[in-house]
Amino acid sequence: MSNTDFILAIEDLTVSFDGFKAVDSLSMYIDKNELRVVIGPNGAGKTTVLDLICGKTKSTEGSIKFKNIEMTTLSEHEIVRAGVGRKFQTPSIYENLTVYQNLEVSYPVGRSVWGSLTFKRTSELSAQVRKIAAEVLLTEHLDLEAALLSHGQKQWLEIGMLLMQDPELLMLDEPVAGMSAKERDQTAELLNQICQNRSVLVIEHDMEFVKKIAHKVTVLHQGKILAEGSMEKVQANEKVIEVYLGH
Repeated sequence: MSNTDFILAIEDLTVSFDGFKAVDSLSMYIDKNELRVVIGPNGAGKTTVLDLICGKTKSTEGSIKFKNIEMTTLSEHEIVRAGVGRKFQTPSIYENLTVYQNLEVSYPVGRSVWGSLTFKRTSELSAQVRKIAAEVLLTEHLDLEAALLSHGQKQWLEIGMLLMQDPELLMLDEPVAGMSAKERDQTAELLNQICQNRSVLVIEHDMEFVKKIAHKVTVLHQGKILAEGSMEKVQANEKVIEVYLGH
């Protein structure tokens, strides 16, 4: 496979903060419709990698190509428009709007909240809202104010808000933190569904959850890749057990 076939090709990516290399000559390749999970101890550089991909942090050197377009020179806004969606650890939903309205304002028309609010409700938009609500298990709650959702449902709503933009790469930072066991299982099913027509990159600590979703696991340690492969292969890796799973 040539590196032009990947949806995301990260090569020799380095970022230094005051001489400390948070990410150190990292190369990582993600396929179309792949669900990749990045694991590693705290301080391994996991969140920094997401920050670099979405343009929140600028790299010191190296390349990030999304669908063969160099992303390191683009603004956060341009990266979103290119088809990259990112969910942060704390949900940013509009608590006082209903689930339906939250999904509706996320529809990429004019991209500003007010532009979207005055946008006339077309049948196409309504159909899209219902389709995404079903994907994120919120069909029953469309008219509910978002503030009243459970913690897990708020996380799903935020994933739904990103899906409204139809990203080809969706990045999630610890999506099941604080969820009940049942919600974690449902989230695994949800992610397995949505990666059928897009690539998903997840940072996660919950190993049981990782097993249920990962096509491939990348283990980061001190800004470098320690191991990569199936969950079984990574779990059996001596170095991984020593620095991470052994704790």
